[in-house]
Order: sequence, then C-alpha cells, then structure tokens
Amino acid sequence: MYKKIIIIIIFLSSNLIAAEEYFLTLRYNEVNLRQGPSKEYPIKIFYTKKYLPVLIQDRADNFRKIRDHENNSGWIHISQLSKKKAAITIDKNILLFKSPTQYSKPIAILEEGKLCLITKCKGDWCKIKVNNFKGWVQKKSLWGRL
Repeated sequence: MYKKIIIIIIFLSSNLIAAEEYFLTLRYNEVNLRQGPSKEYPIKIFYTKKYLPVLIQDRADNFRKIRDHENNSGWIHISQLSKKKAAITIDKNILLFKSPTQYSKPIAILEEGKLCLITKCKGDWCKIKVNNFKGWVQKKSLWGRL
C-alpha cells in the first residue's frame, strides 16, 4: 500500500516539475519555428535574431514548444536554444540608469522591443548591455531570461 502511494507521489511531482515554464534564448541568427515537434513539420516562422528570449512551455523528444514576446508559438529543436541571459523591453521609453536606482544618472532611453543582454540582476534591477550602452533597468520592464 505504501509503495503505491510513494509511486503516485513521485509521478505527480515529476509531472508538476516538467509542466513549469522557463525562459531560454535562441542560439543562432537563423532558427526555424515549426508547427510540430519534428523536422517533418513545416516551418512557421524563420527567426533572425540571436539571443531572442523564448518561453518554453512543453517538450517532446528533442523539441521544445515555445512562445515568443509577440505570442507566436511553435516548436524548436533543443540544439537551437541557449541558456544565455537576454530580454526584450516591454515598455515604451525605458530609462537606462548608471546605477540600480531611479536617482542615478540616466544614460539612454530604450524603445519598446529592444533586445538586451543581461549582465546581472540585483533586487528589482538588471544590468544590461544594449548596443554600445551599459546600465541598469527595472526588471518589470523586461521579458525574458533574467
């Protein structure tokens, strides 16, 4: 009786862990988003942005079901994904600050949809690199792998 209960608990907990969503980024400049979890399925979207963050929602063999910042979803082979930290700005006219506080010197204004590489995060702030600028933005203005 106890063995059955333990097996059921292990089975249920492993399903809950696998169901969690998490972020990864695109490994290459050219990545195919497919309609299904196999190379036999047609290409739905052709991504051309290295380090674009995607939300992993499901898995099937070596493929991961993803959703991007524009709510496009489909399947990508795991070899095309990376754990590099990156995010997309989701608010308009975000200020990039020199230090992780609103009272520090503003460095630049970022447009909505700007791809940022994440250096580190501290509290509610993340240090990012965008083009030739480095600075801090609030986490709430970012969507991606922080």
